[in-house]
Amino acid sequence: MAKQDTISRGMTIEDIFSNFPQKAQKLAQELTNTGLHCVGCQAATWETLETGMLGHGYSEEEIDKLVISLNGILAEKIDNKSINLTKRAADKFKEILKEDGKADWSLRFGDKAAGCSGFEYVLDFSKEPKKDDKVFSSNGIDIHVNKGAVSRLLGCEIDYLDGLNNSGFKITNPNVKGSCGCGKSQSY
Repeated sequence: MAKQDTISRGMTIEDIFSNFPQKAQKLAQELTNTGLHCVGCQAATWETLETGMLGHGYSEEEIDKLVISLNGILAEKIDNKSINLTKRAADKFKEILKEDGKADWSLRFGDKAAGCSGFEYVLDFSKEPKKDDKVFSSNGIDIHVNKGAVSRLLGCEIDYLDGLNNSGFKITNPNVKGSCGCGKSQSY
């Protein structure tokens, strides 16, 4: 199948992820948020989005709504020169800082060698930047990143999701080339 600029009902799940690898994490999260939890079911990556959704009992309107949402994700601009927190993530981080008595602290963001695919993300508190840090600022939060990790992390968006199954900070990284099945680690 030729590479497309938008997602359509007739695209296979595999084509959606292979045509848009820089947005694959966000697209997968949107599919999950919609209720398409296909681990262990008969859905296959070679099914079209339409066939898979109809097979799971979704209506034509729900398919159209998801396609619009997925294309909205594709339209979002990636700032490959920075690291960004969504407003929701910044608000949650500020709330955590306040609860921990660290209202004037910053976010330390990085990765470490771990997991089955190579690297895992690390989020922590940071009172002040270290001499080998680069400082980014997003939505009122300073983000401290070791200069050695910057090339792997530029373009990342840190979001916060609050749900029954998937609560926590979620990172979308346009530099990721692959990830493990559990979603805890990635390779560049």
